[in-house]
Amino acid sequence: MTARPYVLLSAAMSVDGYLDDTSPERLLLSNAEDFERVDQVRAESDAILIGANTMRRDNPRLLVNSDERRAQRVADGKPAYPLKVTVTRTGDLTADLKFWHHGGDKLVVTVDSAVEKVRATLGGLADVVSVGPDLDWGLVLDELGRRGVKQLMVEGGGTIHTQLMAQNLADEVHLAVAPLLVGQAGAPKFLGAADYPGGSTSRMRLLEARAIGDVVLLRYAPKERG
Repeated sequence: MTARPYVLLSAAMSVDGYLDDTSPERLLLSNAEDFERVDQVRAESDAILIGANTMRRDNPRLLVNSDERRAQRVADGKPAYPLKVTVTRTGDLTADLKFWHHGGDKLVVTVDSAVEKVRATLGGLADVVSVGPDLDWGLVLDELGRRGVKQLMVEGGGTIHTQLMAQNLADEVHLAVAPLLVGQAGAPKFLGAADYPGGSTSRMRLLEARAIGDVVLLRYAPKERG
């Protein structure tokens, strides 16, 4: 049986738990030093995943930006860029998004009812695969494992973070906590309401707490609860 990837959830959030505000411009929660840290984690990963909602809202390129880190990946026998993955139930994607036109290989994981729609929309911009009638995260991870993904970095959004945490599929969480308060009811949060493993009294193991300028990095092991 092919091993599933090590799943690392990565997010920057405000002190009150928001990933963004409700303004049209992306709220920059992190700082330059922490962006460098994120770039290093991307370079260490075999694949980076975001949800279709995040892709539509933020329109990211999702790259390893450092020339040196890309060169090191190639020297290690890897592609210059990690595989870029998105997941969609509806297939509501457009071919003009930056995600498709920068970096290396791309993969769309979807369901049977949307697979042909995605293929028609994207043409040869990405490999498209269905995991069946429903979006089963276990099957998504199995598919990535078969493709040789050993470490998967998940960069959002909150719905995907919530689903992976609720299904106990996240091995590690990186939270960069910015000294900001958003407080807007319609803004996206890192995690939503869910039936999380162990309930509200189950404490995750803290792996690291580190100040990066005015941001604090918290690393947790979600599967190690007590």
